[in-house]
Parts: sequence; structure tokens; C-alpha cells
Amino acid sequence: MKTKVSKALTQPVAGLALLAMVATTYPSPSWAQLPAPTAAVQENVEYTLDGGDRIRINVFEVPEYSGDYQIPPGGDLYLPLIGRVVIRGLTQNQAAELVTTRYARFLRRPIVTVSLIAPRPINVIVSGEVISPGSYTVGLQGGAGDNPGVQYPTIVSALTLAQGVTLAADLRQVQLRRPQGGNLPVQTYNIDLTQLVRTGTVDRDLTLRDGDTIFIPTATSINLAELRQFASASFAVPANRPRTVTVVGEVNRPGSYVVTGGGVSTAAATDQGGNQGGANNNGLPTVTRAIQLAGGITSEADIRSILIRRPTKSGTEHSISVNLWDLLKTGDVAQDTLVQEGDTIVVATATDVNPAEATELADANFSPATIPVSVVGEVKTPGVLNLPPNTPMNQAILSAGGFNNARARRNTVELVRLNPDGTVTRRNIETNFEQGINEQTNPRLRANDIVVVNRSGIARIGDTLGTAFGPLGGVINILRFIGF
Repeated sequence: MKTKVSKALTQPVAGLALLAMVATTYPSPSWAQLPAPTAAVQENVEYTLDGGDRIRINVFEVPEYSGDYQIPPGGDLYLPLIGRVVIRGLTQNQAAELVTTRYARFLRRPIVTVSLIAPRPINVIVSGEVISPGSYTVGLQGGAGDNPGVQYPTIVSALTLAQGVTLAADLRQVQLRRPQGGNLPVQTYNIDLTQLVRTGTVDRDLTLRDGDTIFIPTATSINLAELRQFASASFAVPANRPRTVTVVGEVNRPGSYVVTGGGVSTAAATDQGGNQGGANNNGLPTVTRAIQLAGGITSEADIRSILIRRPTKSGTEHSISVNLWDLLKTGDVAQDTLVQEGDTIVVATATDVNPAEATELADANFSPATIPVSVVGEVKTPGVLNLPPNTPMNQAILSAGGFNNARARRNTVELVRLNPDGTVTRRNIETNFEQGINEQTNPRLRANDIVVVNRSGIARIGDTLGTAFGPLGGVINILRFIGF
């Protein structure tokens, strides 16, 4: 059979251009003890064939020897006329040269091309500070048509399959461990993912190969500003992913709550006033959103000393201090840090409460939407009222129906307040409904305050006489009944 005299028409595979990576080798490294890489390594970027690849072998003008093949796991192909050909580990060019050499024994100047139709998926392991560590199969792209190059998956795509990195991750020390085959030692690379978030580029290649292991270490310290910055990254946990946290301490309803970035997903999120915690249903799952679900802070809360206890994948626990007063006064949104699954939020008790600060805190969105205030005594509808924070005393009296005109002492009322240190203060306040909010005649109320409207002097005398003559009146009625 005659064939045209020509060089083999093999196309070089357009591989991905890998950046120089810093690497070192270890016989059996421990992730916790890996030193920084010291040697520069340039990788071979051309795609090599292996089991699972689907290829097309074309023998020019010999269609009966041409065809599509799925490479078996061992990498051995059985081709017409020449039989077994081992192409595992060869590039497309090398495979074409090998098949050409084998067919040259039977054909005159054969022209053979090998093209990749569909690349095999690769298997990688993701471990450390990710939501779902484990082994993952990641598909490759390319290999057919006019673009025979193969696009390798990236570390970011593998982290996405693992449902994202946790908030305890050290993104500056991401480690990629790559087996070299044979007796060659494993190569280990360090990658700083924070550069990808800040600049959109990295100084290390992020593409993966079959058998790679990605390890995300636990951070030794937490930067609150960076947590919010990296929360929107594609490899972070999605903001709308539900997460269960526990809120204890100086909140109105301590307990466990499910928090999402898009609002709340628990029936317990509705407070006594019918308001839902996290009234703003947009944004990120943060500390203030969790506190809202717990009914808001109490009047004894120390918002300068909020502690987050966060478990890590390494079995340790991060302790993160949050100062929500800085959030209110300076707009430091980093203090309203993100929460993650398993967090425990502890709101400490204040040793001293500044009245001016307490008034300002009452209007914060992590304070309760309503506060309980008791109005008792000579009002038309006495009882416990749920009022907006910072409600003035006059408004509370009106909310209880106003004074009982026939019995109330209208010129003064008594305000009873339980202090954070356990003491009780009692004040007699001269009422003046023509005055605005002020500490002397119309103070702002706090949670659990008691407003006592006492009896007037006439009502007190009437009640006393009624008590004194009550038994005598009963005797007179009995005498009338028996006929005296």
C-alpha cells in the first residue's frame, strides 16, 4: 500500500503555561511541620495520556487502521495490525511517533496523528479547613476540535467542590502536595490565596494534576477585617448557607439558632413583640444577626466584651473578641464579624452601665425591638407592656390607658428600676405631660422598669373608711334579714 512521503502531521498540544512554583521534597511530610519551600521548579505543562482519556488515531489514507479509542486503566491500546501499544505517560506527539514507528514496519512512510477527544477526569484530595474534606473527581476541559489544548482544573474549583473554606482557614499557607511517580519524592508547594482575592492574580500556578492533595491549615490568629473581605470569594462558604450557632449570656433568649445571610430560618426568631430577629434580610450571617435571633441584648450586656468560641478542623478552638461599641461609634463593620457552623457567642455582663450609653444602645439593631415595662396602680389598664426601647415614661402611662381620674395621684409617680449590680432604685418623679423627654419629669424607660401610679389622698381615705365600715355594714344587713 502506498502512502505519500511526508513528516508525521502531529499537532503539538497547546498546554497551559504554568508559572514557576517554589517547591521542596520530603519523604513523608507532616502537614503541620512542612517548612517553607526553597527550590524553584518549572513543571512540564504538556498533557500526558493515561487511562480514561478518549483519543482519535488517524493513519493518513488508511481509514481501516484509524479510529477512536478509550484508553484502558493500564494505558495499553491494541491497534489493528500492530497489536499492543503502551501510551500511558506519553504526550500526543510522543504517542503519534510511537504508533508511526510501529506501523512503519508494515506501511511505507505512514503519517499518524493522535488527538485528544475527551480528557480523563482527575482525582484530588482536599483536607484541612474546608466544610467537606475528602476525595473529589474534577473534570478537565478541552481536547477536541480546533483547540486540542487541555484546561486543567484549579485549586479554587476543588475548594468549591469541598463547599468552601472555613472561617478558621489560613489562606496564606495553602499547601499543594503532588506525587511525581516512580521513586521520585513528593513535591510540596505553598500558595497564598489572599493575593487572588486582593489583586485577582497569584504568584503560583493553581492548576491541579491527578493525585494532588490540597491542605488548608488552621490560622494561628484571626484578622476580623480579612474575614469580611474574603467572605465573598468564590472559594468561601456561600453566605446563604445555613449555620447553627449558640448564643448565651446577656441576651433575652439564650439558645441555638440557625443563621443565614438572607435572613433567618427558625421559628424561634420571632420576639415577644412579633418582630423577627435580623429585620434586614440582606447581607452576611454575622454576630449581630445571631444576637437578633436570640432576642437582642439585655440592659446588662457588655457589648465591648463579646467572645466567639470557634471550633477548628484541627480540634483546637479559636477565641475571637468582638467590640460592638466600636461598630456603633466608629462604623468599624469588621467588628460585626461572620459566624460559622458550631460557633458559640458569649455576651458578657457589664460591671457598670452608663445611662447615656444605655440609651444609645437601646436603638441599636442588635437590641430587642421591644422592652417589657410594667405600669401598675391607678391606671385604666395596668399590666406589663411591650414598648419600643427608650419609650418615655409619659408615653408608657398613656399606653396603659392613662390615669384613673377618680383615684390616681396625678402630680407624682414612682419609678422602680433593677440595676445590673442587683440593687433596686426607687424615684418619685413629678409628672408633666407638657414636657418633652428629660431625666427629671419624663425619663426614658429601660427593660423591666416598673412605673407605679399611687392613689390620691381622697382615694386612700375612701378605701380606709370602706374597710372600717365593711364588717358593720354586714351586721346591719343580717339584722334586717332576720326582722330586727
